[in-house]
Amino acid sequence: MATPEDFDRLDIRVGTVVDAQPFPEARKPAFRLWIDFGGEIGVKRSSAQITVHYKLDQLIGRQVLAVVNFPPRRIGPFESEVLTLGMPDDDGAVVLLRPDFKVANGGRMF
Repeated sequence: MATPEDFDRLDIRVGTVVDAQPFPEARKPAFRLWIDFGGEIGVKRSSAQITVHYKLDQLIGRQVLAVVNFPPRRIGPFESEVLTLGMPDDDGAVVLLRPDFKVANGGRMF
């Protein structure tokens, strides 16, 4: 069983996608995202396997949730700095998590 302290160690923040580009070098279909988490954290990069439900132009301006305190992970030639969060649909494709209402970038999930 996880404890509240385990949950507290995860730093999950809201950010706004400011750029989204194809990631043809990825082994599985993915996009490269640049997400603005506000002043304290700034803009971070993420590789996201979200090509089934999202088009690049639909992602710009969209708020998403991400874990911002995992170590960076190299995915091919790209360094992914945060883990963008999603849930699987009935077929296993990723559906992004986001707040119902616009909130300030950098807000921490609790």
